[in-house]
Amino acid sequence: MSTEGEHKEIILNGISASPGICIGKAYLVDREGVDVIKRYHIDADDLQNEVTRFKVAVKQAKDELHAIIKETSEDLQQHADILETQVVVLEDKMLYGRTIETIEKEQINAEWALKKVVSKVKSMFQDITDAYLKDRTTDIEHVSDRIMRHLVGAEPVNIAEIDKRVILIAHDLSPAQTSQINLERIMGFVTVLGGVTSHTSIIARSLGIPAVQGIENASRLIQNDDIIIVDGSRGNVFINPSEPTLVDYMERQERFESFQAGIARSSHQPAKTTDGHRVKVMGNIEQPEQVVAVMDNGGEGVGLFRTEFQYLSSPQFPGEDELFEKYKEVVDVMPNGPVTIRTLDINGDKAFVRNSGVAESNPALGLRAIRYCLKRPDVFKTQLRAILRAAVFGEVRLLLPMLATLDELMIAKSLLEDAIQSLEDEDQEYNRNIDLGVMIEVPSLAVMADVIAREVDFFSIGTNDLIQYSMAVDRGNREVAYLYNPLHPAILRILKFVSDAAKQEGIKLFMCGEMAGDPFSLPVLLGLGIDELSMTPQSIPVLKNMIRSISMADARTFMQEILKQTSARAVTELIQSNYGGIISETIFPE
Repeated sequence: MSTEGEHKEIILNGISASPGICIGKAYLVDREGVDVIKRYHIDADDLQNEVTRFKVAVKQAKDELHAIIKETSEDLQQHADILETQVVVLEDKMLYGRTIETIEKEQINAEWALKKVVSKVKSMFQDITDAYLKDRTTDIEHVSDRIMRHLVGAEPVNIAEIDKRVILIAHDLSPAQTSQINLERIMGFVTVLGGVTSHTSIIARSLGIPAVQGIENASRLIQNDDIIIVDGSRGNVFINPSEPTLVDYMERQERFESFQAGIARSSHQPAKTTDGHRVKVMGNIEQPEQVVAVMDNGGEGVGLFRTEFQYLSSPQFPGEDELFEKYKEVVDVMPNGPVTIRTLDINGDKAFVRNSGVAESNPALGLRAIRYCLKRPDVFKTQLRAILRAAVFGEVRLLLPMLATLDELMIAKSLLEDAIQSLEDEDQEYNRNIDLGVMIEVPSLAVMADVIAREVDFFSIGTNDLIQYSMAVDRGNREVAYLYNPLHPAILRILKFVSDAAKQEGIKLFMCGEMAGDPFSLPVLLGLGIDELSMTPQSIPVLKNMIRSISMADARTFMQEILKQTSARAVTELIQSNYGGIISETIFPE
């Protein structure tokens, strides 16, 4: 979407990938040489040469990544694992093996074979509902793009060599390119592709530079040396801003930087409401290295450690020792706070292509998460053993995802006991005294919360899936995305029932979905009596700052009014009228 005024100011709307404001000249990163790929036949006698040409390109791409990893700045060492993952992807049978197989079987050139394989792999991931896992297809695209450049002889874009202070404009930026950003030169970036959960946006947030992604016309509408404004907080980009817009955003930029410095200084203090109620604020992580970001932002522990990444980035199932080392790494770094490890939450057919069976027409409602683990107790018990061993070194909590029935919970608890007994029999060092919790994300489990609460130590509400399943909506579908609203009265009533069930049985209530990190929802979450909120590390300082501005007693009274509302709009208006001023002042005073 764009609008044009008398000053020829153009406003583009995209996705807020990393907050902040920057103003400067645009610098376009060229992609030419990779987009146009032609198919041609390879004679049988030349097939081996074609395979060798592909292998050489892969080797060059690998050497390139290793060189970038070696030169990664100290600020980004915690994300070197993202680049290591792309090295693994280079060798994965799903990409490497299938491309060679396609060259030989179809007698086609390496470029076309690679393009065909990548297209097929992307289609296998399209039904995954988890936004973070879905964005892992971009890793495959970035790796294949690097191989393709070597196959066609295109010059790679070297971000590190840019020698002027600019804002990058690109079709896409890979994590490798983003990790080459020199903060003295690059103020921010805008891309056509990407989203808030992409590795590129994760690195951008770590660097603290504004970024907007998902702007379809960015490369076409923005020219080299255009003056642009990137508002990473709102997801807006201004091309050739008018004088009033420029003055306004220069003032906003100054206020934003001053405000961020202020809340960063207080982020390590406890989050207490105005009437003294303590709320723990934790961080969500996908990789061990991200625990540093949790601590840097004042997180009091890890509220959700997604463990899927180790499985996705490995050509085979990771072994117990490999898993143990990764879990122990996180526990060691977080000695004074809990680490909540969620067991494997992934779709067996789509993610584990090497072990796939019959294709599922609707994987989001199929054999995934705990359902897959109960079908593969060997895989599940390997992970449970690794978690129990890591629990020796700190406070570990075990979280089971995607449960729909009490029976599933009881079977999972039985397998946990089996894992404990096997460690006991082997005289392995482990800790069995860990809290066990379940994700409340399937409506059937939420309805049974009063029964389930008797069998666990805590609930952790995963709002992303709970909302999608409760409202029967795919939030990735623009036609129905309006129904995806965490403040819909139906969702709030479910949350109230779960909260009451937890309190009735005396167990803790946590939330780790996106709603937990949303300042606008905070008065409702406090009113529900949620004990602990877990979110992306970068959201922690703002949420802690806002908690300090709200009275718990007032939030509880306010919740009674909220539950009387019959539409999401009415709930939103009530929050705005009662807490709008506090939200504006504590998030970012305009």
